[in-house]
Amino acid sequence: MALASTEKVVLGSIAFAIFWVLAVFPAVPFLPIGRTAGSLLGAMLMVVFGVLTPDQAYAAIDLPILGLLFGTMVVSIYLERADMFKYLGMMLSWKSKGAKDLLCRICLISAISSALFTNDTSCVVLTEFVLKTARQHNLPPHPFLLALASSANIGSSATPIGNPQNLVIAIQSKISFGNFLIGILPAMLLGVFVNALILICMYWKLLSIQKDEEDVPVEVFSQEEMNAHRFSPATLSHNSLSYDSLDLSSRLELMAVQSPHHMNGNLGHVEALRNRAISSETEIRKDPIVTLDSARNSNASKEAAKDVSTQVKEETILSKRFASMDRLIDKLSVRSSEGKEAFTTKWKKLLWKSCVYLVTIGMLIALLMGLNMSWTAITAALALVVLDFKDARPSLEKVSYSLLIFFCGMFITVDGFNRTGIPSTLWDLMEPYSRIDHVSGIAILAIVILVMSNLASNVPTVLLLGARVAASAAAISAADEKKAWLILAWVSTIAGNLSLLGSAANLIVCEQARRAPQFGYTLSFWSHLKFGVPSTLIVTAIGLALIR
Repeated sequence: MALASTEKVVLGSIAFAIFWVLAVFPAVPFLPIGRTAGSLLGAMLMVVFGVLTPDQAYAAIDLPILGLLFGTMVVSIYLERADMFKYLGMMLSWKSKGAKDLLCRICLISAISSALFTNDTSCVVLTEFVLKTARQHNLPPHPFLLALASSANIGSSATPIGNPQNLVIAIQSKISFGNFLIGILPAMLLGVFVNALILICMYWKLLSIQKDEEDVPVEVFSQEEMNAHRFSPATLSHNSLSYDSLDLSSRLELMAVQSPHHMNGNLGHVEALRNRAISSETEIRKDPIVTLDSARNSNASKEAAKDVSTQVKEETILSKRFASMDRLIDKLSVRSSEGKEAFTTKWKKLLWKSCVYLVTIGMLIALLMGLNMSWTAITAALALVVLDFKDARPSLEKVSYSLLIFFCGMFITVDGFNRTGIPSTLWDLMEPYSRIDHVSGIAILAIVILVMSNLASNVPTVLLLGARVAASAAAISAADEKKAWLILAWVSTIAGNLSLLGSAANLIVCEQARRAPQFGYTLSFWSHLKFGVPSTLIVTAIGLALIR
């Protein structure tokens, strides 16, 4: 593609430069509007400057990527509600031997999950969890966030469904899933190992500092709550009864029917108390007769009156104790009802969790089968919304819509920059020196892909260079054509680790980390670049030597 008119080249470059500056420095002093607004500003300038028409700007928005990102965000929200993070934390923290061991585990799990779930999904799901784990172990989150993002990019290179650019390459090259995996898997595994080694070497001192772990809050009952859940009739007096024996008997029989099995022991004691109450009442009913007969025989009316008065007092005391026992039985009834409700709720929650995991596994199988990635993710997300059978607003409000808007603006801005002809002109200059039948040609091709992937994004780079690189390699041999496609997939993906703007996974980790409640952390452009440059160059070189 030839260069556009001088006016479009200059104006398009200005619009792209404004977008790039605001994306790299969201709080730049002269225009502190942030990344999202900066991407929209760059897109708007492309249209206002005439580099793109409004229709071209709308067409530049990659809806499949936005749909995939939205779907994976929703799925991750429901996975969090289903306690996936808790189980994942148990797997990562199980017998952990320190910060370095934890970093290696994050690299491995991030890489494998990215190959199966895409790198965007892995970063959405794992970012906040990595922050929580680092805080729990009282460790700085910076190296662990870098491990997550970089390993997600490296791992996603192994499969056609690992990232959007691999999907484009798989469709255009018609390379099967198995051949794609076999061709890049060795490079991916060694790349993850070397990437973790680089992180450990760069942050050795930081990871070697021994700090006490923060106390993990443990849910315990207060003494009052514990007492409220205890019931021991053996501690009560045998006179602790309520009202009359018939009413007490009926209440205890009702309790025997309604109470769960774990209260049978308590009710056995209550039954003993009921028998004592009946015996006491029988004795009380016999006592008046004896008292009246002795009064007639002795003709001592005053003594009889005194005995009757004593009897009334005893019955009053007994009535009060019967009332106390009645209140206790009412409490037991309430506890029994609450126990049944808790049991039912527990099984409903367990069933719902199982459905969430099954839907997620189904989404994974569909992706492995090569079905449309974005619609598969959206379908899984909507299936979870329906299965939840509740208002989805609280869950959907957790979606990072500002990130989706950022991508919309970025697609338009990058497409406008591509239409200036600058990226394609760069390739036209380098193509004669980028033949893959020579080591020097492979090195130059890798450098071109690295630069263009970071300037124009990896997906547009693949769309622009894919057919050209394949045609150049096909002139040599069919095997070289396949190798050229795999090199393009490897380098364009690993190029995402060079800078913070290199891939969507980096931006997701950055935005998710910044917006995480209570664990917010800002991953700066320069801190990422300090690690990204050596890691990208070394890992890329390793992959180029192993890809066949």
